[in-house]
Amino acid sequence: MDFFETLQTLCVAPGPSGFEQPVAAVAAQLLQPLADEVWTDRQGSVIALRRCGRPDAKKVLLDAHLDEVGMIVTGQEEGFLRFGTLGGIDPRVLPDREVTVLTDPPLLGVIAVKPPHIMQPGEADKAVPLRELRIDVGLSQEEAERAVPIGTPIIYRERLHRLGEDQIAGKSLDDRSCFAVLLRVLELLREETLDVDLYVMGSCLEETSGDGALTATFAIHPDCAVAVDVTFAVTHDGPKETGFAAGGGPAVGIGPNCAHWMVNRLRRAAQEQSIPWNPEVMSGETGTNGWGMQVAREGVPVALVSLPLKYMHTPLEVISAADAEQTARLLAAFLRRLGEEEAL
Repeated sequence: MDFFETLQTLCVAPGPSGFEQPVAAVAAQLLQPLADEVWTDRQGSVIALRRCGRPDAKKVLLDAHLDEVGMIVTGQEEGFLRFGTLGGIDPRVLPDREVTVLTDPPLLGVIAVKPPHIMQPGEADKAVPLRELRIDVGLSQEEAERAVPIGTPIIYRERLHRLGEDQIAGKSLDDRSCFAVLLRVLELLREETLDVDLYVMGSCLEETSGDGALTATFAIHPDCAVAVDVTFAVTHDGPKETGFAAGGGPAVGIGPNCAHWMVNRLRRAAQEQSIPWNPEVMSGETGTNGWGMQVAREGVPVALVSLPLKYMHTPLEVISAADAEQTARLLAAFLRRLGEEEAL
């Protein structure tokens, strides 16, 4: 598998939270050759099953969400579009940004920005509030009302780019980089026999509610699950004590909402396979699908494995390809002989 090309295929597909159908179709196609069965549930999450062939085998679920942060049209004003957000977006990164308005066919839009020449003193030092931003789609008011209905979703307009020899920049790496990692896990285990039935999910709605993973986990009823998401990578302006160096390996969540036996198994797997990893202490809510998955039905033991990512929820997020490979290797090592060795 060419990781960059696979990730490119996933990231260019539109799929803001609640509107994941296009990227879900891409994800299902990528899963088909790697699994025994692939389907999309009622909420819109894509699920693949790789059976081990053992009767009454335990079930293990790996999850990475497919939805991306985005925007949604709330009105038209003199031909410009008013909009709200789908998920957490920092308004500071929006002025003069290219976006794709997901009409049929899609429209290019530019988030309007005032030139510095006509700003008032001190205005350039302040972020423009979201309520004051507008999207220019080059239409009159009448044309905009006809072509762009209220409720139309919007996404950042970016492709993937290589940064140096190892890093990758682009939109929606949160969390499609982790879904690509799960595809790599299936590839690594392709010729191996497992002792568990393995479910791999690309969930919907993580950025707005987490309901996609929660409802799918309820339906699958796994014996344990791993949420695979991104965490904060160290940047020049971020707190060093809460971030992880890009290229330094994945982070493993440790805390009251992470099953201790799963954390210990991940630690052992990393040590045995010489995989670099980092402990991430999480004293409360994890901010990931793992938070909801653990309370499905009577409860599910959950672990959290995270890929360090820079510039989260911006149009150009950045990951390390080496971290992605190490994350896939760690998850594959975690799964080997799991049903035989652990009392799930």
